Amino acid sequence: MLRLRAVCPFSWRMFQFRPYSCEPLISQMNKCTDEEQLFDLIEKNKAILSEKQLGCGFNILWQFQKQKTSSLKNVECIRNHPQFLTLLNLTTSKMEFLKDSTLVNVLYITQKFAVEAHDPLVEALVTEAWRRMERFDIDVLSKFSSCLADQHLYFSPLMGKIADIVNRNLEAIQDLRSLSVLMVSISSLISQRFQEQLVNKTELLFDSIDSSQVIIARRIVQFLRNIKYSYYPLLERCNKVFLSNANHLDLESISKILTLYHSLQFHSFEFIIMAKKRLTEMIPLFSQPASFVKLFVALGPLAGPEEKKQLKSTILLMSEELTSQQALAVMGAMEEMESRNSHLIKRIASILHKNLDNYKPVELLKITQALIFLHFRSKELFVKLQELLLSYLKISVIPSEICILVCAISMLPSPHLDEAGISRIEAVLPQCDLSDLNSFATSVLRWIEYDHMYLDSNTGKQLKLLQKLDHYAHQRLQNCSDLNLLWEELRSLKGDWFADSLLEETVATLQRLMDEINYINVIHPFAVLAVILPFSILNYDPPQRDEFFGTCIQHLNSYLGLLDPLKLVFLGFSLATLQYFPEDLLKAIFNIKFLARLDSQLELLCSSLNMRVQFRLMELNRAVCLECPEYQIPWFHDRFCQQQYSKDISSMNGAQQQIYKMLAEVLGGINFVKASVLTPYYHTIGFECILDKRKKPLPYESHNITLGKLPEMHWESNTQIVGSRLPPGAERIALEFLDPRAFCRNIPHLKGKSAMKKRHLEILGYRVIQIPLFEWNSMALSTKDARMDYLREHIFGEGKS
Repeated sequence: MLRLRAVCPFSWRMFQFRPYSCEPLISQMNKCTDEEQLFDLIEKNKAILSEKQLGCGFNILWQFQKQKTSSLKNVECIRNHPQFLTLLNLTTSKMEFLKDSTLVNVLYITQKFAVEAHDPLVEALVTEAWRRMERFDIDVLSKFSSCLADQHLYFSPLMGKIADIVNRNLEAIQDLRSLSVLMVSISSLISQRFQEQLVNKTELLFDSIDSSQVIIARRIVQFLRNIKYSYYPLLERCNKVFLSNANHLDLESISKILTLYHSLQFHSFEFIIMAKKRLTEMIPLFSQPASFVKLFVALGPLAGPEEKKQLKSTILLMSEELTSQQALAVMGAMEEMESRNSHLIKRIASILHKNLDNYKPVELLKITQALIFLHFRSKELFVKLQELLLSYLKISVIPSEICILVCAISMLPSPHLDEAGISRIEAVLPQCDLSDLNSFATSVLRWIEYDHMYLDSNTGKQLKLLQKLDHYAHQRLQNCSDLNLLWEELRSLKGDWFADSLLEETVATLQRLMDEINYINVIHPFAVLAVILPFSILNYDPPQRDEFFGTCIQHLNSYLGLLDPLKLVFLGFSLATLQYFPEDLLKAIFNIKFLARLDSQLELLCSSLNMRVQFRLMELNRAVCLECPEYQIPWFHDRFCQQQYSKDISSMNGAQQQIYKMLAEVLGGINFVKASVLTPYYHTIGFECILDKRKKPLPYESHNITLGKLPEMHWESNTQIVGSRLPPGAERIALEFLDPRAFCRNIPHLKGKSAMKKRHLEILGYRVIQIPLFEWNSMALSTKDARMDYLREHIFGEGKS
């Protein structure tokens, strides 16, 4: 015994001072019921803790943390605990002996406990992981990439190295869980070709995952959002995973998925219905502002009247406790909800006002947009907003940020931009993409309009700035060599500037990039509407028209039950404007089951979109009844039309009164012309007259109207064909004065809706005279006599009388 003590003095000392319990330390750690017990063990055994025991200690701490309800407070307590610091120091000293998986796991857990990125341990762990990275297996590599993403190192050389490793080993990777983490982490710095390879690999591996793997599906959707690629086949498959696990989706998951879908412009009626149901069930579960605000933001835009009332009343009670970010989120949701609760708007605006100095430029833009949309008025708040935006503009050098600031300033009640602001815009123009250039142009045009109203002298400088915007936009289009990049820059453009200034150059660029169009980025059932829409709006037949439409419908047929109801309505209407009426599509729309689904979806839409969908359904119903009576689809929009048109028809403006007088003079009296006529199926006509078989005007019954006022409407069944009431050989004439929006830009080619209306009026028995306002207001018709002769020629087929 004495000889043994002499040979191994160190081992003997260790044996002497071991804890009373002989049970292995890891077993003791696993039996701990709280952090204090674990920290006691660490304190007593810190001199002998092995690398494996250190890793186990971190794991157990993290398991305790995940069970906490008040997690933020607990994180701070743990991070500041002396024995947590002991763990960190011991891990630093044993760094090189940690297994790869333990090394990265410790880094992951320290970050979850909010240990700063500049902490010596975190820096040492990242450096050591970088050194070993080539040998990491896919699971460890994915967790390491997630740690780097948490430090916002998306564009770092280290993340680039991870992307390179994934690229080199992609063919061998078979674990979609780990791959999905890596895809999200490296998405900011990979090429388009690599993006496509990852999408293809994901498709191949998708069936290998369990249908309950919501987190994997969510990461895939997030990756698609990050690379701005609405790849419908993968989105569909992920959507099925979400729907099949609806009962297990929590508030965080539903909120995240809704946000991702919105960014990708992916619409799933089934998911929205499910989300509304699940979120409504959660209303009584949340009483803390942090969680309730998240519920308010997710459910508010989908909620029905009762749920909205409940959400608003609860958030009003919590309003005093809201942080600046929570107030911003609530205001954004109220904008989406088109809220008119003045008390709540005022309360949230007050919180925003107090915290204006703390918001970033993009947040100030959101605040400006929401306040103006919600008709909130506060001179003091808007003055402070303007001061802040201008102060940011003076120091900003980032093009996208300058664009945001300028956009927000232009929306304010009294927009103003001095010479320094204009110079700031000019300085970044060479770096701007088409979206930024369009946003600048829209803002400048707002200033020009405002200055014109108030006779300001800055207009000349602003016009010169517009010329520079035109120049750089032309340059950007001419240098564009990537169709996907072009589409990304063009997809969200608003306003008229781009179409007015750059239409021809854009068409030339699209023709140059035509070879990049293929079946993958065009013909998917969810994309068919986008493909058909330009032909429909502009009233142009595609080459090989019937074959083209037939192919589109063939791709659609198996998806008729899956597409959003409103998408099908818009699609049916777009085809109808082109005189294409696929029977299967129309029967899918005009049946009780579909219309019930549509009604359910209408409840989830904002009022403006809701009304637009209802109008499109009415217009499609009208087109089918008039152009395809053989389908025997009934007309069921009488009541809807009566409600709408009784609001709209009231009085004539000055220009209409002038035309009305001229027509009365040409036709022989006021009782020979009708103004603002409603036809069967509720088309509106500017003016109507009737000629007998000898081209003599026929009088209407006495109008008894005051000039400028229209006759009272008498509602009845509105489907009788007009021509059936006329004397033999007589004709009913519709005169339509069309503004430039009825024609394609810069050419006298009638757009789809106006062309369809002309067809319908002719089916109803009218001879249609469509007079472009640009022709009516031309120099050739600058006198009253010239206009009178013009009307006579079009109505009677004769020149000067």
